[in-house]
Amino acid sequence: MMSLSVAEIARATAGRLTHCGGDGAAATVGSVCTDSREAGPGSLFVAIAGDHVDGHDFVRQVREAGAVAALVTREQDVDIPQIVVPDTVAALGAVAKATVAARRATGRPFTVIGITGSVGKTTTKDLIRGILSTQAPTVAPVGSFNNEIGLPLTATKVDADTRYLVAEMGASAIGEIRYLASLVPPDIAVVLKVGVAHLGGFGSVENIRRAKAEIVQALPADGVAVLNADDPRVATMADMTPASTVRWFGIAESNNPCDVRATNVTVDGTDRPEFDLVTPEGQAHVHLALRGRHNVMNALAATTVALRLGVPLEDIVSVLDAQTAASPHRMAVSTVSLPGHASRDGGASAGACFTLIDDSFNANPDSMKAGLDGLAAWHAEGTDTPYRIAVLGSMLELGDDDDAKHRDIGAYCQRLGIDAIVCVGSDTDPNLDRLAADFADGARAADTSGRMHVELVHGADEADRSVTALAADHPGSVVLLKGSHASGLSGLATRWTSQAAGSQKPPTASRAEGDNA
Repeated sequence: MMSLSVAEIARATAGRLTHCGGDGAAATVGSVCTDSREAGPGSLFVAIAGDHVDGHDFVRQVREAGAVAALVTREQDVDIPQIVVPDTVAALGAVAKATVAARRATGRPFTVIGITGSVGKTTTKDLIRGILSTQAPTVAPVGSFNNEIGLPLTATKVDADTRYLVAEMGASAIGEIRYLASLVPPDIAVVLKVGVAHLGGFGSVENIRRAKAEIVQALPADGVAVLNADDPRVATMADMTPASTVRWFGIAESNNPCDVRATNVTVDGTDRPEFDLVTPEGQAHVHLALRGRHNVMNALAATTVALRLGVPLEDIVSVLDAQTAASPHRMAVSTVSLPGHASRDGGASAGACFTLIDDSFNANPDSMKAGLDGLAAWHAEGTDTPYRIAVLGSMLELGDDDDAKHRDIGAYCQRLGIDAIVCVGSDTDPNLDRLAADFADGARAADTSGRMHVELVHGADEADRSVTALAADHPGSVVLLKGSHASGLSGLATRWTSQAAGSQKPPTASRAEGDNA
């Protein structure tokens, strides 16, 4: 973190400094956290009142851990310097803004890359981080820290040596990206796609386009907009930015000019894409370590940014060929072995071993189809195509026609030749159950021959039992987990992979890690 004192942070947040005897106001803050378990010597603890936990209850604990100050809305009877503000989330944003401003004030080269889009933000962020970190110190989070808590927390990690900050910006309403960009103004802004994620919150696709355009509208005159030439809604943003430079990436041959393009795109038997990368600096063949044809566009976006920043093409290709998913629950592939357990009919099921494609972090129609494409492509070129099981959780915030969108996904499974679809609802949430039933209805209506196994279950535990039974009956199965966070499938993925690895659970999403569009 940049060297900021407690007193400077109080001024940046317009807060009232209390419990500050001695030289407490002069103490230097070395890090910022919202989780009391991460507090340590020199840290600033931001107390946020959540739905289930109130950070104010842990101020004494962070003092004992060595924190130098706490940012609070209610003064606590604890002997630690406290900065009292009306809203600690807004104050956290002010700390981030002050951190970035202090880094820019050093006069040393520093570039902020902002990324948004309905899909692909986190993967593109991870690729850009992977490339740029081979060149200079780079700050970017692991996971989807793209909201009003996660992005500021990331920005506070910037220090005097940071050359690049990669900032993922999500939104569930118009104005949210504008706010995030006001805290961390981008020098380069990437827009990946305008889709229908969170359509229910935005009200229309046009509103989603307007929200995404806020990132390019925040660019300075000497900034750079990096736009998807294959998405006509993104293409309109070239006329909406004050930036003097626009760079384009895409696949469609009809889109010209296009600065960075992929041609001859194919996928191998484990869904790893290959393509010829065409750039102003030359051409190269790429075989992505990431799985999923959709990740070609993310790789093109990352390449466009890296080339603009002077990274040699051979260094870019080296990272693209080697970097697997850095953030959890995004097309992560593992082998899972499960013991047998009691079945729903009271009998015992056999154990099972299968390949798991864990893409369970979140879901919308675009990302759902991309995940299913990957499942369908898995060793599809051979004579021994595996039994393919799609475990699908509901997609949320899609607007009034969400039932039709779910039925369409069920029908899409049939068109791809998926062997089994396990539709995961809930025994406590009628809306999740209704949408899961729509998956099943769409699949059954499309599957007139009755070839596909279609099953509706009411929670992750039932899905566990169903998949175990199906995989036991079909050795060598491959299983896709895909659904919104509320479906509980990411927890199921963690359960399975923890059993397989015999290890502790990997981290799960927090309030700082958003699933915004």
